[in-house]
Amino acid sequence: MTREEICGKIKDADASSMERARKRWLSVGKPLYSLGKLEEAVIRIAGIKGTADYHLDKKGLIIMCADNGVVEEGVTQTGQEVTAVVADNFTKGMASVCLMSQVAGVDIYPVDIGMADDVPSLTREDRKVARGTKNFAKEPAMSEDEVFRAVEVGIRMVSELKEQGYEVIATGEMGIGNTTTSSAVASVLLGERPEDITGKGAGLDSRGLKRKLTVIREAIRKHNPNPQDVMDVLAKVGGLDIAGLMGVFLGGAIYRIPVVIDGLISSVAALCAVRFAGKTRDYMLPSHVSNEPGGQIVLKALGLSPLLTCGMFLGEGSGAVALMPLLDMALKVYREMGTFEDIRVDQYEILH
Repeated sequence: MTREEICGKIKDADASSMERARKRWLSVGKPLYSLGKLEEAVIRIAGIKGTADYHLDKKGLIIMCADNGVVEEGVTQTGQEVTAVVADNFTKGMASVCLMSQVAGVDIYPVDIGMADDVPSLTREDRKVARGTKNFAKEPAMSEDEVFRAVEVGIRMVSELKEQGYEVIATGEMGIGNTTTSSAVASVLLGERPEDITGKGAGLDSRGLKRKLTVIREAIRKHNPNPQDVMDVLAKVGGLDIAGLMGVFLGGAIYRIPVVIDGLISSVAALCAVRFAGKTRDYMLPSHVSNEPGGQIVLKALGLSPLLTCGMFLGEGSGAVALMPLLDMALKVYREMGTFEDIRVDQYEILH
């Protein structure tokens, strides 16, 4: 699909369904607005699905796995071989998010969209765009064609899960070095200083953070990505996992499935999707706010407020998965609790 075709398939969220969901909440026999942001999430999902009567029984997590050439610059504590190890563990149920997903009732779909090495349990030729990106300290991370192919993989994953009956999708990623790429992309798109966005990632010390910031600043200066062209930004300083997740968010908007944002990398991908097609924002749900410095900044730029504030920065989709039981609880109240009339109690008035 071309950009025009993608944007043409994305419609506004259904306002009438959201209004019906609001009225339903007002009739439920409990103090008005007492479930806070969870009520707002239920209303938002009604607009996404185009109905106030829906379920979220089948949940999926798409984890985009990719390597980043910039790891050569010493911006991480571990080597990129860890990406393949953890990705393989996703298929064996051994990673952190796998255990969390068992509790939350979420099925996991890891995707090798750009790992340096193949993983027999995971790698598929039709989903793998490249064997990692290039080192953006020396040259652009990838071509715009590679970015677009990664976006298409993300869209296609949503289409496949939609056909399988999935009703909500969480986003996750695995890729050593991807807090460097996501910080670089966010800095350019938001016009923020790298030092205001960038954190220590998975365990850097202060010296390592200084090196990471230098690499990001110099890459932005060297390649001069155009902040008005998200594909140019991703090609020059981005990553295949970010591009793939951007496609997942676009796919959610095309196929009217709510997509849950995870942490920094996922929220940067969401920002990329909104810069590509503005209406995509209506189809996103925030989960938590990453402990990385850019976490709150990117969510604020999206106009979204986190439902969870746990200080997490694990990645893998862990924050998005953690939200799922809360959505289930809210939907249970929304769908099944009696009205004020049912329990013979005077309905609360809306006071201003």
